[in-house]
This record gives sequence, C-alpha cells and structure tokens, in this order.
Amino acid sequence: MSSESMETTPPQDSKADKPEAGVRIRRRQRRVGTVSGAKMQKTITVRVDRTVQHPLYKRIVGRSTKFLVHDEKNEARVGDKVEIEETRPTSRLKRWRLKRIIARAVQ
Repeated sequence: MSSESMETTPPQDSKADKPEAGVRIRRRQRRVGTVSGAKMQKTITVRVDRTVQHPLYKRIVGRSTKFLVHDEKNEARVGDKVEIEETRPTSRLKRWRLKRIIARAVQ
C-alpha cells in the first residue's frame, strides 16, 4: 500500500471541547404542566403532576407541585398546557420561565 492512499486526519484540539476548570455545564430542566393561575403581571402559576410509587404500600400515587413561572408577554391563560424551563432566579420565588404553550384551554 502506498502512503498516499492511507490519509489520516489531524488530531482535533481536545481543549476546545472541554470547559474551563471550575465551570459547571448543566442542562436546564424542563417540565410540562397546566396553568392554574394567571392573575399576576408577567407571572403564572403552573401545576406539574407526576406519579410515584408509595414507599410502603407500593401503590401508584399522584403528586403535584406548583411553580411560579415568568411569562414575559402575559400570553398564557388558566387551563393552558405549557412547557417551562429552569432559569436563574427572577425574583424571590420565580426560578422558571415559560418556554412554549403546548395546547390552549377550551373556552
């Protein structure tokens, strides 16, 4: 075999792919829930339902969590199904922002 037919690619610089020391890379969490309140300005309350197994009785039990979500354009209404994304703290209790509206509530 000739050396011309066996071309090799130069090694990639591995430092460009790695973050600097001390920098923490983390994906933002996303949740899907239902808007349960929209009476505040630029803020909605989103209820996220989940099912868990009871630790003692081993039955499936429904649990829910309410999040205060930043809605910059005041576009979400009560009953809408929305996707929310984790973000830096916007206020004392708001740590989530509205990513998109999945389905509108039936009026």
